[in-house]
Amino acid sequence: MEEKEEQGEVSISPWYVYIVRCLDSTYYTGITTDLARRMAEHNSARLGARYTRPRRPVVLVYSEPADSRGAAARREYQIKKMTPAGKKCLIETIP
Repeated sequence: MEEKEEQGEVSISPWYVYIVRCLDSTYYTGITTDLARRMAEHNSARLGARYTRPRRPVVLVYSEPADSRGAAARREYQIKKMTPAGKKCLIETIP
């Protein structure tokens, strides 16, 4: 993971790739630095992705940390290219 050093402190890059299951059982994949905030946005009336707004509520079913924003975006792209069955298989690999 990418580490940032500021005034002697080391912090881990806070990027995550996530998958949510929508009310209609479809999946939405995105990236964020704050999973709790982003889930609240997806489930709010005015925020969230255009895709998820009419499909609320959404439920977080998968997340993985990424080393950087670029790494998160590349992984998001890989996941978005998967079939729904492939995404379901990925989700089911969580212990």
